[in-house]
Amino acid sequence: MARVIVTAILVIMLNCLVGCRPADSGASQLLAPEVKAAQAVKPSSAGETDLVEKVASNRQAYRNALNTLIAYYEEKGDTMKLRWAKDEQVKLDGLPQYNYIIEATVAPENLKPIEAISEADFMFREAIRLEKDAGGLPILKDENKLRNALELYNKLIKKYPKSDKIDDAAYHAAGIYEYFRDYTIAVLYYKRAFQWDSKTPYPARFKAADILDRHLDRRDEALELYKQARDTETLNSDQKEDVEIRIRELSKGQ
Repeated sequence: MARVIVTAILVIMLNCLVGCRPADSGASQLLAPEVKAAQAVKPSSAGETDLVEKVASNRQAYRNALNTLIAYYEEKGDTMKLRWAKDEQVKLDGLPQYNYIIEATVAPENLKPIEAISEADFMFREAIRLEKDAGGLPILKDENKLRNALELYNKLIKKYPKSDKIDDAAYHAAGIYEYFRDYTIAVLYYKRAFQWDSKTPYPARFKAADILDRHLDRRDEALELYKQARDTETLNSDQKEDVEIRIRELSKGQ
């Protein structure tokens, strides 16, 4: 009896869901998953940069074509298809889009910050301003401003690889990646900061070690960087204490 009642309730709910669908919603015209799925293709021989640029180009082409279609239906007065196209536009805007190129991966670890370049200096100051304007409290941060600052730091590294600001840009970019909890990328940028300038004034080794230790479970690497941080970096009292504690604990673990 209970099973019959549950089945009846489910049937009623499904009927309600179907009945509540707005008229002319285009539900019958939605492409089935097997139609939307592209046929499997072999990996391209093109490099990552070429592939990423192609994805970005196709994204924009899709958006432009959809905007043209919306304008067409507006001109023709076809309100039903205009509503479908606008609905697709809204869903397109909601899709995540990633920047797949990580500049610290592209830029080799043997770069040297040897030149004072005014354009790079200006770019760095503007990125710092954006990062500060994003706010201090995590819950109130303007994350779009952080992403804009991150873009400038990466642009500086890419465009001016000999600038004496590349290690500074890497360190600040690492902090933003850490804020977004992209820990693997953050460690890479902290490493670039001290690889590009072994005497960098920032506690980059300590920061990298802390993430490797507490978030990525790569404690052998962390131990080595903790030791380097203890021996080479200017740390505050809390950082010094933390380093000594973790070196003792991780050494016992080994």
